[in-house]
Amino acid sequence: MITFALLVAIVIAAQVPQGPPPPPQPVLAPRVSAPFDPTGYWASVVTEDWQWRFVTPAKGDFIAVPLNTDGDKLARAWDPDADVKSGNQCKPFGAAAIFRLPTRVHITWLDDSTLKMDFDLGTQGRTVYFDKSKQPGERSWQGHAIGQWIDVPPPQPPRGGTADDPSAGSRGSRGGRGAELNQIGGLKVVTTNLRAQYLRMNGVPVSEKAVVTDYIDRVPGPGGAEWLIVKTIVDDPTYMSQPYITSSQFKREADGSKWNPTPCELLPRVNQAAPLGR
Repeated sequence: MITFALLVAIVIAAQVPQGPPPPPQPVLAPRVSAPFDPTGYWASVVTEDWQWRFVTPAKGDFIAVPLNTDGDKLARAWDPDADVKSGNQCKPFGAAAIFRLPTRVHITWLDDSTLKMDFDLGTQGRTVYFDKSKQPGERSWQGHAIGQWIDVPPPQPPRGGTADDPSAGSRGSRGGRGAELNQIGGLKVVTTNLRAQYLRMNGVPVSEKAVVTDYIDRVPGPGGAEWLIVKTIVDDPTYMSQPYITSSQFKREADGSKWNPTPCELLPRVNQAAPLGR
């Protein structure tokens, strides 16, 4: 009897209208869904590797770069005068190296799904598309860059309020400038379609097959300072035995008063003798 009653209950429940499925969540534009605001003027703060970043290193100085035999041979044959004569003086200012140089970067939104990164050293510019279907054009120093927000949790109603009333309770991680700094999530930029270029100003080669991946996070600092931390991975199967990984820091500036675009010219050079141990 109990079994029959249970069966009847199941049949009746199956016949009760369950209502329409919930509407799909809207897909927000990358600018709207950003876990932090990357825009503004940011100045490179060089606290290490001065001998490779503030000057043009000596010819043959490629310590810490995992060059293979072909890369080693090409780096030793570096001829800066030949680069100028052939119109390739911007080879040291490409996507593989630009974040490591003592430069400023100005980041803006071109539209709701396209970022622009302008660098004053070498007067470089990289367009970052969040639309993965965007097709690359000709090879360039800054290549074809595709961006995406990563490690971002799904949207949740604020505690103490509702999704329709975000003013109630906590305002969440996007509830103001101070809260925004306590971010969860970052920006990943994968750059391909590069012209052959240099990893360092002294001719350390990067081939057209290289893939440059930047991970960009914004973090707070003492006294209300704001920082961008950029982790760069250069993966080049032609000239490297393994990926080359660095981390660079940029501090926000109040405005563009110190912005100073300069041509692609080598930084002051150090003694051109190769370092000991090579």
